[in-house]
This record gives sequence, structure tokens and C-alpha cells, in this order.
Amino acid sequence: MARIGFAFAIVAILFGAAPAAAHEAEPVGVWLTEKGDARVKVTKCGSGLCGAIAWLKDPIDRATGRPQVDDKNPNPALKTRPVVGISLFIGMRASAPGKWSGQIYNADDGGTYASHVTFSGGDTLRVEGCVGAICGGETWTRVRR
Repeated sequence: MARIGFAFAIVAILFGAAPAAAHEAEPVGVWLTEKGDARVKVTKCGSGLCGAIAWLKDPIDRATGRPQVDDKNPNPALKTRPVVGISLFIGMRASAPGKWSGQIYNADDGGTYASHVTFSGGDTLRVEGCVGAICGGETWTRVRR
């Protein structure tokens, strides 16, 4: 009887740990940008990833005294939308193990760029944007509550 109880405990531990391990294999969570000026909430979107601005270090525009807006967006209809809540990842789909590819919107300049997000587990996420063959990026850090 003790063996059955022990075996059941092992199975329960393994199955109980599986969802947490699967969750850790994806970059789902809240991430602080490299400069520390924004937090991005990354979630699953179907088979891909979504990422939206969840927090700004400086949420108020000093010039207007109002919340930051997407004033660099080339689309006039979007120039007055709040920066908090903007979706950054566009069509971000798995392209390799631990890697997603699509586009990223940069609210700092209003541009949309080819992008890759790479996650090897743990508390760092590499986010890159490319113009042609020239790529740049930064490493985001997981926000633990």
C-alpha cells in the first residue's frame, strides 16, 4: 500500500509541475524594458505572442500634463491614443524553439519593424527589430511580483 501511495505522490508531483514548466518555456508575463522606462505584458495569442505596454515610468507628458499619447504614429487617427495599452507585437508567431518572429511597433519613433523575440527560459527576453539586414535590440527582464 505504501508503494502505491508513493507512486501516486510522484505522479501527482510530475503532473502538477508540468503546467508550471510549460509556462516557463514561454515568455508569458510582465517584462521591464532595458532602459527601465516601460513594462510590457506578454501573453499567448492563439499560437503566437501578444505584447502590450502595461506601465510607463513617466506616464504623464511633461509638455501637456496629460497621459502620454502615440504622437509619433504616422496614422493621424492613432496619434491621440494612450501609449499604455498599445500592442507592440504584430503577427508574432513561433519560428523556432524559443523564438518568435513577426513585427514590432516602436512608439518612440512610430515605426514598425521586422522583429524576433528569443526566450531561453529564466528571467531575460531578447527583443530585436530589423530594418533590412541591420538589426538592433535589447534584453528585457522579467518582473517578479
